[in-house]
Amino acid sequence: MRLLHLESGNLSLTEDYTEHVPPYAILSHTWGKDTEEVTFDDFKAGNYIDKTGYTKIRFCGEQAARDGLQYFWVDTCCINKSNLTELSEAINSMFRWYQDAVKCYVYLSDVPTRSGLLWEPKFRHSRWFTRAWTLQELIAPQSVEFFSQEGERLGDKGSLESLLHKITRIPVEVFQGKPVTELTIEERMLWAAKRTAKRKEDEAYSLLGIFGLHMPLIYGEGRENAFIRLEREIGERSKGANIHGNVHWMVPRAINSLFTGRSDLLSRIQRALQSEPISAAQYQRRFVITGLGGQGKSELCLQVASLMKQKFWGIFWVDVDKAATAERDFIAVAKLLGRVIESVPEALQVLATTYRSWLLILDNADDPGFDYQVYFPPGNHGAVLMTSRVAECKQYSPDAFEALRGLEEEDSKELLLKAAELPPESWLAYDNQAREVARLLGLHTLALIQAGAYISQGHCQFHQYPEVYQRQRQRLLKYRPKQAQSRYRDVYATFEASADVLEQSQTESARDALRLLEILSIFDSSVLPLQIFEAAWKGCREISQAGDEERGIDEFSRYHVLQLPKLIVLDEDEWDYFRLTEASSLLASLSLATRQELDSCVGLSMHPLTHAWAKDRQDSKHQGVAWIATGCVLGFSRSNARMWRTQERRLLPHVLSYLDLKVKKAFDLASKTVITSILLKCGWALLGMRQDTRLGQLLEDMFLELRQKPDKPSEDLLPLYDLQARSLINLGRNEAARELLEQVIEIREEVLGKTHPDTLTTMNNLALMLDSQGKYADAEAMNRQTLEIREEVLGKTHPDTLTSVYYLAYLLQKKQEYEEASLLYQRACTGRSEHPTTKACVNHYSIMLSSLQESSRI
Repeated sequence: MRLLHLESGNLSLTEDYTEHVPPYAILSHTWGKDTEEVTFDDFKAGNYIDKTGYTKIRFCGEQAARDGLQYFWVDTCCINKSNLTELSEAINSMFRWYQDAVKCYVYLSDVPTRSGLLWEPKFRHSRWFTRAWTLQELIAPQSVEFFSQEGERLGDKGSLESLLHKITRIPVEVFQGKPVTELTIEERMLWAAKRTAKRKEDEAYSLLGIFGLHMPLIYGEGRENAFIRLEREIGERSKGANIHGNVHWMVPRAINSLFTGRSDLLSRIQRALQSEPISAAQYQRRFVITGLGGQGKSELCLQVASLMKQKFWGIFWVDVDKAATAERDFIAVAKLLGRVIESVPEALQVLATTYRSWLLILDNADDPGFDYQVYFPPGNHGAVLMTSRVAECKQYSPDAFEALRGLEEEDSKELLLKAAELPPESWLAYDNQAREVARLLGLHTLALIQAGAYISQGHCQFHQYPEVYQRQRQRLLKYRPKQAQSRYRDVYATFEASADVLEQSQTESARDALRLLEILSIFDSSVLPLQIFEAAWKGCREISQAGDEERGIDEFSRYHVLQLPKLIVLDEDEWDYFRLTEASSLLASLSLATRQELDSCVGLSMHPLTHAWAKDRQDSKHQGVAWIATGCVLGFSRSNARMWRTQERRLLPHVLSYLDLKVKKAFDLASKTVITSILLKCGWALLGMRQDTRLGQLLEDMFLELRQKPDKPSEDLLPLYDLQARSLINLGRNEAARELLEQVIEIREEVLGKTHPDTLTTMNNLALMLDSQGKYADAEAMNRQTLEIREEVLGKTHPDTLTSVYYLAYLLQKKQEYEEASLLYQRACTGRSEHPTTKACVNHYSIMLSSLQESSRI
């Protein structure tokens, strides 16, 4: 080993030391052009001071002197490369030479610090981190110091260990002195996978010291042959363990110690991917995992890779989230296999012609507009494991796939308790609290880990979490554990990655999907029958065709029509499902929503956390726009009474969720006329669903915001008082309802006249109230008066007339005047199959007939 000696400003080469080497510093750098570097021959001839490479040599000597070292070593001029024996000995000794150095100076010629430039971005992308030889120069020395182009010290291996880890993927423990022999062969191979050298054989030779090997150099043998010899030496050194087991391990991280459950699924995946003799392979083995972000698809793959490590000669992980990352990783796979290629198709051919057992993991295949078939190697051997949020990706393996859901409840509790760092012996005491939190979070894997971390860091007690969640949902779902973070770090970030796919698409269906997502966030997370959109289309057709005549406070206008989402195509003569189907399918394909087959239609539901995120991702302005649009869908769909009757159970949670917005805030979103009509539509829905308490609260809030007295009708708001009267009747406040209805009738008779439909509707409501009070004579008189006027004004077969017939029949049934009641029932039930009261009419008539038949037997 020759050294450079700096004494009194004079530079000289020492003799070739074989023992008793004096303390020395060593330079790590990247080579420029061969003509620019100072070689052994240049130094001997004294022709080097004017060469560009001399700057590095002078820097190293001066820095060594400042550190009290007279000797230093630089590879460009301390090795006589024309002597092949010396060159081979030097390369085989290089790791030890760097290891024995007192100081290693890394000179970064492409990282300037002049003029106050920020050096870290340049540092991250320095060429030094891409070269093959610099890997051992980073790992071997105990002291490694980094210097800029100007010779300014940037830090050392200790102070920069976190940044170095991010750049190189080398564990921090290695920088802290952990022997590389304690790490697996696969891990060490992975560090070098993306590094290059001028002479391709050096990409293998530069790893000799990393694996503690000595091997003769054969320049000209090519990179592939050099790696074959290297692998053979590694295999012999490890007594053959890597010849028949795993040789190539390109996996981004270790398994997560928190991983819980999924044992049956893991077994099924292993059976599907089980390696078989290459000669017997009839098809490529595949398994596809789809599902919502944050459910643990990638963690499952890490588990599979670890469990099947010794069953595959090579396990290769490729991130296909973006074309650029996929290309980068595929090229790295080919390089690991000793092949220099420049494209994905070439890398796939390398795998296809590698007749060893290998497993390819395609992670994050999350773009529904991309055909991932291009990432499957051709041929019938090998195994491929894919993860995706896109449900349609199961087509790549129709017989072996899993649509991943939340964990089982028991596994969810265990994961939560682990993440909370509670000792296992205490788990039983926290069982009920853990169950409550797990259900609150929809058994979502990443959310459970975040919740546990939040509790373990002392932000709240276990029993307090549900209450804190209600107040600080966004904070909790964005809370990131300090260690073992997932790819997207928190629940909301993983959902947002799916939304980014839609926002970048710029297609009509993607825009529709985002708009539909906003509307779904205002509704409940439970199943929403999609026929509500068709019903809204039909309801708005009447208004869009009717013009802009003045409408009542309870009626929708052209303004409401224009608030509907564009996926409801208004200018078609028939309902067109296409845009709604495309939008809902797109949300389902990204696992942001789940399609449900209902009895007579299709529905959409959302995971509770996805639903919360979809609402929280909108600012207040967008939430307001979505709230009005959703209200218009609800209100216009009310024209389809049959749908509301048959789907009442499913629609109720959506109406209640819609009304979560405070009435005061709702009136800030648009004019009082617009908002009042929406709220009245919701109010009538609550009335029909007998949500009496909630309706009473809604009306109380409306009167407050409209500055009206509940018992003193205003001419401009009479529909509001109609609803108030019906609400009072259902709440049993009959006298208050009677007084209110009498006032409304008086105003309507004066303003509209006795024969106006609205006047007659109010009279009908008063008759119902008198009926509920048991004042049958008064109720009958009012009913007959209403019926007479409707027959005269509307005709005997008009639906409203027949409604009056039904009400009178039901009243006479109560008075036991069965003969006339029967005739009226028969008239009321004829030709009214779609009318809201038809079902009640038929039911009451059937009950009356059954009762009469029973009486006749007695």
